[in-house]
Amino acid sequence: MGSDAIDWGAAQRIGELIAGSGGRDRYGVRADSIEPRAHDFAARVSAYTGLELPAELPPLEVVDRPAWIAANLKTMKPLLDPLTARLGGDDSGGLTGIVSGPLRTASGLLFGAQVGALTGVLSQRVLGQYDLALLDTEVQPRLLLLAPNLEQAARNLGVDRDELVLWVTIHEITHAVQFGGAPWLREHLGGMLRELIDGLQVKLDPRSTGDSLPEEKSKGRGGGWIPRLDGLGINPNQLRELLERARRGELLRLTLGDERWQLVEQMQATMSLIEGHAEHTMDAVGAEVLPSLPRLRAALNRRRETRGLPWRVLERLLGLELKLKQYEIGKRFCDAVVQAEGPQALARVWSGPELLPSTAELETPRLWLDRTHVPPVTSSTT
Repeated sequence: MGSDAIDWGAAQRIGELIAGSGGRDRYGVRADSIEPRAHDFAARVSAYTGLELPAELPPLEVVDRPAWIAANLKTMKPLLDPLTARLGGDDSGGLTGIVSGPLRTASGLLFGAQVGALTGVLSQRVLGQYDLALLDTEVQPRLLLLAPNLEQAARNLGVDRDELVLWVTIHEITHAVQFGGAPWLREHLGGMLRELIDGLQVKLDPRSTGDSLPEEKSKGRGGGWIPRLDGLGINPNQLRELLERARRGELLRLTLGDERWQLVEQMQATMSLIEGHAEHTMDAVGAEVLPSLPRLRAALNRRRETRGLPWRVLERLLGLELKLKQYEIGKRFCDAVVQAEGPQALARVWSGPELLPSTAELETPRLWLDRTHVPPVTSSTT
């Protein structure tokens, strides 16, 4: 069972329905008036970071919510293909217990509704996106600006719309410089994502009392566990622990198990660096392009901090450090490294996967500086 298990047409329709008003009106946002300034900023980013400027940057695309939903559904397909393929229910890799039965019999419409609902909700809040297909390097990246959201955000925050559009554009084009100047980064993130998907095992068994089932450990899968609730019996202790761990924000970790969760943490650390580096770079060179940058940053930080209840619930249930936390931790790391040893020291992070900071190093930049320090070459005399 592959991606045909999902009704992508239904996903698009439901996503648009949830996305709400403002879907197709571009509100006067024009890419051609912004692109030259964005490319000038990209050259400044390259000069500051030491990353080689890509020969060609993705063109800016001003889109509405339906177009953004369509772009992200296209990106999601290769992610969901290997997951839906596991719904066969066999012992070699399919999901078992309460998960496999209902999901095997669920219609493509139900899958489409779930995927569409997610993209529809996200489309209401995203301002811009560097759209990068991690699992298919043949797909060209895109730079997307969500016109209705930019218009609404500018009005709600009380800032100039054109300045906000430029702020979002230069943030996203910084990501284009990062991935273009460090071409190994896309493959590295994609490899971690493939490993996570390939090793994802969710075994449900009423007899399980540990993080992984004995048979899973013997196969080296190290998957997580959830109590089975299919009429064969419910272990009250397991159920209480499940609810408690969900309350603490460990639902995703619960299903993955500790071994796979370490991979998630590695991905989170890398994304924190990417996001924080973009924020740091904008502070370092952005004021020359956009003098109102400090005021815009303060307004956007308020927007991030005032996200609604559904967003807070989602973060809590999954236990993921989403964008706000990524910005904060990553930016503090980059600021500290540059303050200690200058931009040339921070440039080391783009040399290869082995020089990426770990979660602990993000929290304590000195650990990373000590690990990656290159002693100066001294000439010996005889």
